[in-house]
Amino acid sequence: MMRANKGMTLLEVMLALIIFASASLSVQFAVGQHLASLNHIENKMLASLVADNQLARIKIAEAVPTSTQRGQSEMGDITWYWKIESVRTAEGLLRALDINVYSDAERKHSVYYLRMYMGG
Repeated sequence: MMRANKGMTLLEVMLALIIFASASLSVQFAVGQHLASLNHIENKMLASLVADNQLARIKIAEAVPTSTQRGQSEMGDITWYWKIESVRTAEGLLRALDINVYSDAERKHSVYYLRMYMGG
């Protein structure tokens, strides 16, 4: 007479654990990548707000800068360092304003770049 199977063998349990462990590692990797990309997107958004604020400041002053300006701003509990370079276009009627926002005081790691053309 054959006995009814009432449980899983050790081999079946180990195989199930291997499958579960590999699936768990894949999920953990995907979540880690997602969190890293969220941090990058947040920093890029904050840096774009810093650049937009500097552009608004220039528009309010109604004076197009003709030389390089540097400064720093606080946004999202982070100190951002910015640089505005004014470049004369070939026609001379417009000036290109290049606004770079950096995450470091040495201004080596640009997080955001904006180019705007203004009359002047």
